[in-house]
Amino acid sequence: MNAILPTLMTVDEFLRWSRAQDRGRYELERGRLVVMQAENARHVRTKLRVVNALAAAIKRANVPYFAMTDGMAIRLPGQRAYEPDASIAPLPEPPDDAMELSNPVAVFEVLSPTPKSVRRDLTEKVVGYALVPSIEHYVVIDPEERAVLHYTRRGDYLVPPAATVEDLLKLESIGIDVPLEDMLGPKPSEV
Repeated sequence: MNAILPTLMTVDEFLRWSRAQDRGRYELERGRLVVMQAENARHVRTKLRVVNALAAAIKRANVPYFAMTDGMAIRLPGQRAYEPDASIAPLPEPPDDAMELSNPVAVFEVLSPTPKSVRRDLTEKVVGYALVPSIEHYVVIDPEERAVLHYTRRGDYLVPPAATVEDLLKLESIGIDVPLEDMLGPKPSEV
């Protein structure tokens, strides 16, 4: 479960503070720290598959982008900093000591199994990521249901999909297609 701590911070203060932490994962929501929940094996495996699938799709398409795993903060207006599970940004890659990704074009969240986290990914983060003009795609992945929701930019908003993605995630503005099986692993055998 995510816990909100009572400390108000700017994004710069948050980045300095988080650099000094020995462990834990955090985000900033309207100046308040949000402690991210511990992750189960399914969540971690899915994040790894997603980043590997994105990197492979970028390589196949030979486009000037790179995929990044979680750990890089995305700065948002309103004293917010999110740490997506994966992201895509244009080359060049940030320097080794960078803590934030300044120009992502796509961000990915893998749903955690708690209602509060799911609600945050499907509400606050949709609104927050829409405030970053460079973000054209917000993709929410539910590994348990094997569902992928692809929000796309329309003006100032990230518009929800009419339906879940079936077999292929098309990120047309980036020039890549990502097979869902690459992100979610093989479908379980039907009994």
